[in-house]
Amino acid sequence: MPLFHDSGGLLYHLRAWRYRHTLWQPFHSQVHAWLAEWRPRATHLVLLGPSGGYALDSEFLQRFIRVTVLEPDPLARFLLRRRFPGVAFEFADPYVFSSPDGPNWLELAWPGAAFLFCNLLGQHLVGQKNRAGWLAALEPALNGREWASWHDLVSTTRPPDSHGLLKCGQAAPLDQVLAHFWSGGELHLHDHECAQLWADRPRQYTLWQLRMHQYHVVEWLYAGD
Repeated sequence: MPLFHDSGGLLYHLRAWRYRHTLWQPFHSQVHAWLAEWRPRATHLVLLGPSGGYALDSEFLQRFIRVTVLEPDPLARFLLRRRFPGVAFEFADPYVFSSPDGPNWLELAWPGAAFLFCNLLGQHLVGQKNRAGWLAALEPALNGREWASWHDLVSTTRPPDSHGLLKCGQAAPLDQVLAHFWSGGELHLHDHECAQLWADRPRQYTLWQLRMHQYHVVEWLYAGD
């Protein structure tokens, strides 16, 4: 994990500290609400890419007897332990997951566990060569398993016109999602290549202001109650 990177490293942790009570607070409150509603039966949770656990909360983590973490950033692992001293995290090799056979490896490595992708699927992972094929393989690999994910859908520098939560019974066309937050006009987007994941599942969309003049549309979906 590079020392200076938007989705990890020192600058990310400094930004998390700076904006924890301001720009990031509304989004983190929404993540807490999502996690409170997600009720997997598993007692073993695998966290994928949680960084320092800024969007997580103790009440959610303490539901599980065992918590395994795949996180490449050593500073994030230190901060995760410090933020949640009552949780005995187990740390596994995070780079195996981004290999071509990573999705199948994940499914086989921890039978019976629930998986939580913490804003990971919208990122380009270290060692990942065929992102589209890797994402396509993830769906059948997790068939029948309990999992949940929040991930970046698109990002832009234009401030939104609306901040309301959007709920859909299945994957919505991108134009429909954008129209919920922006009322027309020119909109320059960065595509995080996560549209239409598990297209037939219900989902929710919200906004995360990562920093000044940077806004992300984040999608939430899950399997297993």
